[in-house]
Amino acid sequence: MTTRSEQSPRLRLPRSQRRRQLLGAAQEVFVAQGYHAAAMDDIAERAGVSKPVLYQHFPGKLELYLALVDQHAEELEQRVRDALASTTDNRLRVTASIQAYFDFVDTDGEAFRLVFETDLRNEPAVAERVQRALQRCVEAIATTIAGDTGAPADEALLLSVGLSGLAEISARWWLDSRDRIPKDQAVRLLSALAWRGLSGFPRTG
Repeated sequence: MTTRSEQSPRLRLPRSQRRRQLLGAAQEVFVAQGYHAAAMDDIAERAGVSKPVLYQHFPGKLELYLALVDQHAEELEQRVRDALASTTDNRLRVTASIQAYFDFVDTDGEAFRLVFETDLRNEPAVAERVQRALQRCVEAIATTIAGDTGAPADEALLLSVGLSGLAEISARWWLDSRDRIPKDQAVRLLSALAWRGLSGFPRTG
Protein backbone atom coordinates (compact mmCIF):
# COMPACT_ATOMS: atom_id res chain seq x y z
CA MET A 1 0.00 0.00 0.00
CA THR A 2 1.35 3.43 -0.95
CA THR A 3 1.27 6.07 1.77
CA ARG A 4 1.67 9.82 1.58
CA SER A 5 5.17 9.60 3.00
CA GLU A 6 6.24 7.40 0.08
CA GLN A 7 5.08 9.89 -2.53
CA SER A 8 6.80 13.05 -3.64
CA PRO A 9 4.97 16.06 -2.15
CA ARG A 10 5.43 17.83 -5.46
CA LEU A 11 3.66 15.15 -7.48
CA ARG A 12 0.53 16.66 -9.01
CA LEU A 13 -1.62 14.44 -11.17
CA PRO A 14 -4.04 15.73 -13.82
CA ARG A 15 -7.54 15.95 -12.39
CA SER A 16 -8.90 13.01 -14.42
CA GLN A 17 -5.97 10.81 -13.42
CA ARG A 18 -6.29 11.78 -9.76
CA ARG A 19 -10.00 11.00 -9.89
CA ARG A 20 -9.27 7.50 -11.26
CA GLN A 21 -6.70 6.99 -8.52
CA LEU A 22 -9.16 8.00 -5.81
CA LEU A 23 -11.92 5.80 -7.23
CA GLY A 24 -9.56 2.84 -7.34
CA ALA A 25 -8.58 3.33 -3.72
CA ALA A 26 -12.20 3.82 -2.67
CA GLN A 27 -13.25 0.63 -4.43
CA GLU A 28 -10.64 -1.38 -2.54
CA VAL A 29 -11.80 0.06 0.78
CA PHE A 30 -15.53 -0.29 0.09
CA VAL A 31 -15.21 -3.88 -1.11
CA ALA A 32 -13.02 -4.84 1.85
CA GLN A 33 -14.94 -3.03 4.57
CA GLY A 34 -18.39 -2.23 3.21
CA TYR A 35 -19.79 1.25 2.91
CA HIS A 36 -20.74 1.82 6.52
CA ALA A 37 -17.43 0.68 8.01
CA ALA A 38 -15.31 2.56 5.46
CA ALA A 39 -14.05 6.02 6.36
CA MET A 40 -12.78 8.84 4.20
CA ASP A 41 -9.56 8.66 6.25
CA ASP A 42 -9.10 5.05 5.09
CA ILE A 43 -9.66 5.99 1.46
CA ALA A 44 -7.29 8.95 1.59
CA GLU A 45 -4.61 6.78 3.19
CA ARG A 46 -5.09 4.02 0.62
CA ALA A 47 -4.77 6.58 -2.18
CA GLY A 48 -1.75 8.21 -0.58
CA VAL A 49 -3.32 11.67 -0.47
CA SER A 50 -4.49 14.08 2.19
CA LYS A 51 -8.17 14.30 3.10
CA PRO A 52 -8.42 17.84 1.64
CA VAL A 53 -7.29 16.46 -1.72
CA LEU A 54 -9.94 13.74 -1.50
CA TYR A 55 -12.64 16.29 -0.62
CA GLN A 56 -11.60 18.47 -3.57
CA HIS A 57 -12.86 15.72 -5.84
CA PHE A 58 -15.71 14.24 -3.79
CA PRO A 59 -17.67 16.24 -1.20
CA GLY A 60 -18.53 13.15 0.83
CA LYS A 61 -18.43 9.38 1.13
CA LEU A 62 -21.82 8.91 -0.53
CA GLU A 63 -20.82 10.93 -3.59
CA LEU A 64 -17.68 8.81 -3.89
CA TYR A 65 -19.70 5.61 -3.65
CA LEU A 66 -22.23 6.83 -6.21
CA ALA A 67 -19.43 7.63 -8.65
CA LEU A 68 -18.20 4.05 -8.34
CA VAL A 69 -21.69 2.62 -8.78
CA ASP A 70 -22.17 4.73 -11.92
CA GLN A 71 -18.80 3.67 -13.31
CA HIS A 72 -19.37 -0.04 -12.91
CA ALA A 73 -23.05 0.01 -13.84
CA GLU A 74 -22.10 1.69 -17.11
CA GLU A 75 -19.42 -0.95 -17.62
CA LEU A 76 -21.99 -3.75 -17.25
CA GLU A 77 -24.40 -2.05 -19.63
CA GLN A 78 -21.66 -1.60 -22.23
CA ARG A 79 -20.64 -5.26 -21.92
CA VAL A 80 -24.23 -6.32 -22.59
CA ARG A 81 -24.63 -3.95 -25.55
CA ASP A 82 -21.33 -5.11 -27.04
CA ALA A 83 -22.46 -8.72 -26.65
CA LEU A 84 -25.72 -8.04 -28.49
CA ALA A 85 -23.90 -6.22 -31.29
CA SER A 86 -21.19 -8.87 -31.65
CA THR A 87 -23.22 -11.14 -33.94
CA THR A 88 -26.54 -11.52 -35.77
CA ASP A 89 -26.78 -15.19 -34.75
CA ASN A 90 -29.29 -15.20 -31.90
CA ARG A 91 -27.94 -18.35 -30.30
CA LEU A 92 -24.51 -16.73 -30.12
CA ARG A 93 -26.13 -13.55 -28.82
CA VAL A 94 -27.60 -15.48 -25.91
CA THR A 95 -24.20 -16.95 -25.11
CA ALA A 96 -22.47 -13.58 -25.44
CA SER A 97 -25.02 -11.88 -23.18
CA ILE A 98 -24.61 -14.48 -20.45
CA GLN A 99 -20.84 -14.30 -20.89
CA ALA A 100 -21.04 -10.53 -20.34
CA TYR A 101 -22.50 -11.01 -16.86
CA PHE A 102 -19.97 -13.70 -15.97
CA ASP A 103 -17.06 -11.57 -17.16
CA PHE A 104 -18.38 -8.61 -15.19
CA VAL A 105 -18.49 -10.48 -11.87
CA ASP A 106 -15.11 -12.05 -12.64
CA THR A 107 -13.23 -8.75 -12.97
CA ASP A 108 -10.42 -7.85 -10.60
CA GLY A 109 -11.41 -5.90 -7.53
CA GLU A 110 -14.89 -7.41 -7.17
CA ALA A 111 -16.47 -4.27 -8.59
CA PHE A 112 -19.69 -6.18 -9.15
CA ARG A 113 -20.35 -6.14 -5.39
CA LEU A 114 -20.85 -2.37 -5.56
CA VAL A 115 -23.70 -2.95 -8.02
CA PHE A 116 -25.24 -6.28 -7.01
CA GLU A 117 -24.37 -6.62 -3.32
CA THR A 118 -24.29 -3.08 -1.97
CA ASP A 119 -25.08 -2.61 1.70
CA LEU A 120 -26.80 0.64 0.74
CA ARG A 121 -29.93 -0.89 -0.77
CA ASN A 122 -32.09 1.41 1.38
CA GLU A 123 -30.28 4.54 0.23
CA PRO A 124 -32.59 6.01 -2.47
CA ALA A 125 -29.79 7.47 -4.60
CA VAL A 126 -27.91 4.16 -4.72
CA ALA A 127 -31.03 2.04 -5.27
CA GLU A 128 -32.16 4.31 -8.10
CA ARG A 129 -28.80 4.13 -9.88
CA VAL A 130 -28.51 0.36 -9.58
CA GLN A 131 -32.09 -0.20 -10.75
CA ARG A 132 -31.65 2.20 -13.65
CA ALA A 133 -28.48 0.44 -14.82
CA LEU A 134 -30.02 -3.02 -14.64
CA GLN A 135 -33.12 -1.73 -16.41
CA ARG A 136 -31.02 -0.40 -19.28
CA CYS A 137 -29.46 -3.84 -19.70
CA VAL A 138 -32.91 -5.44 -19.71
CA GLU A 139 -34.21 -2.92 -22.24
CA ALA A 140 -31.26 -3.49 -24.57
CA ILE A 141 -31.90 -7.24 -24.60
CA ALA A 142 -35.67 -6.73 -24.93
CA THR A 143 -35.19 -4.50 -27.97
CA THR A 144 -33.18 -7.24 -29.67
CA ILE A 145 -35.71 -9.93 -28.77
CA ALA A 146 -38.64 -7.83 -30.04
CA GLY A 147 -36.86 -6.94 -33.24
CA ASP A 148 -35.90 -10.52 -34.07
CA THR A 149 -39.00 -12.38 -32.93
CA GLY A 150 -41.77 -9.88 -33.50
CA ALA A 151 -42.90 -10.43 -29.89
CA PRO A 152 -44.96 -7.59 -28.35
CA ALA A 153 -42.89 -5.14 -26.32
CA ASP A 154 -44.20 -6.33 -22.94
CA GLU A 155 -43.53 -9.99 -23.77
CA ALA A 156 -40.04 -9.18 -25.03
CA LEU A 157 -39.36 -7.24 -21.84
CA LEU A 158 -40.46 -10.16 -19.68
CA LEU A 159 -38.28 -12.58 -21.65
CA SER A 160 -35.37 -10.18 -21.24
CA VAL A 161 -35.92 -9.96 -17.48
CA GLY A 162 -35.82 -13.74 -17.34
CA LEU A 163 -32.61 -13.97 -19.36
CA SER A 164 -30.78 -11.20 -17.53
CA GLY A 165 -31.94 -12.48 -14.15
CA LEU A 166 -30.73 -15.97 -14.98
CA ALA A 167 -27.37 -14.58 -16.07
CA GLU A 168 -26.88 -12.29 -13.06
CA ILE A 169 -27.88 -14.73 -10.32
CA SER A 170 -26.03 -17.65 -11.92
CA ALA A 171 -22.88 -15.59 -12.39
CA ARG A 172 -22.88 -14.52 -8.76
CA TRP A 173 -23.45 -18.09 -7.60
CA TRP A 174 -20.64 -19.33 -9.85
CA LEU A 175 -18.20 -16.78 -8.43
CA ASP A 176 -18.45 -18.40 -5.01
CA SER A 177 -18.29 -21.88 -6.53
CA ARG A 178 -15.71 -21.47 -9.28
CA ASP A 179 -13.62 -24.35 -7.96
CA ARG A 180 -16.54 -26.66 -8.77
CA ILE A 181 -17.13 -25.71 -12.40
CA PRO A 182 -15.04 -23.77 -14.96
CA LYS A 183 -16.49 -20.48 -16.18
CA ASP A 184 -16.64 -21.55 -19.83
CA GLN A 185 -18.58 -24.67 -18.92
CA ALA A 186 -20.97 -22.69 -16.73
CA VAL A 187 -21.66 -20.26 -19.57
CA ARG A 188 -22.25 -23.14 -22.01
CA LEU A 189 -24.73 -24.85 -19.67
CA LEU A 190 -26.73 -21.70 -19.01
CA SER A 191 -26.68 -20.69 -22.66
CA ALA A 192 -28.11 -24.08 -23.61
CA LEU A 193 -30.81 -23.70 -20.96
CA ALA A 194 -31.76 -20.19 -22.10
CA TRP A 195 -31.62 -20.99 -25.80
CA ARG A 196 -33.95 -23.98 -25.46
CA GLY A 197 -36.61 -21.52 -24.34
CA LEU A 198 -35.87 -18.49 -26.50
CA SER A 199 -35.46 -20.51 -29.68
CA GLY A 200 -39.16 -21.32 -29.50
CA PHE A 201 -39.86 -17.77 -30.60
CA PRO A 202 -39.34 -17.63 -34.39
CA ARG A 203 -37.20 -14.90 -35.86
CA THR A 204 -39.24 -12.36 -37.85
CA GLY A 205 -38.82 -12.85 -41.57
